[in-house]
Amino acid sequence: MTDFLRACAADDVAKGAALAVELEGTPLVLVHTDDDGFYAAYDECSHAAVALSEGEVDGCTLECWLHGSRFDLRTGEPSGLPATEPVPVYPVEIRDGDVYVSLTPSNGVTR
Repeated sequence: MTDFLRACAADDVAKGAALAVELEGTPLVLVHTDDDGFYAAYDECSHAAVALSEGEVDGCTLECWLHGSRFDLRTGEPSGLPATEPVPVYPVEIRDGDVYVSLTPSNGVTR
């Protein structure tokens, strides 16, 4: 599947913030970084079943609020314990002020 689906308006995701959305039954976290990048990842920490959308954004990383694992939004890779497994990350496009996401993980990680 390579089709992009509309997730929300770009203005719905504040800079430096994360937003939980669901596309075709897949929970996603959308992040708008301070450098105006948009990223999408699976909205569940690979260490514990908690929503990453409730965590804090720092540059191109998202920190899990429960145990502090940080994930690179470009690769899905954790940068510290306790998480050791990556989370799926998804391609994002901005079109006419809207955020579109492909549900085919760009890093090959599936959940």
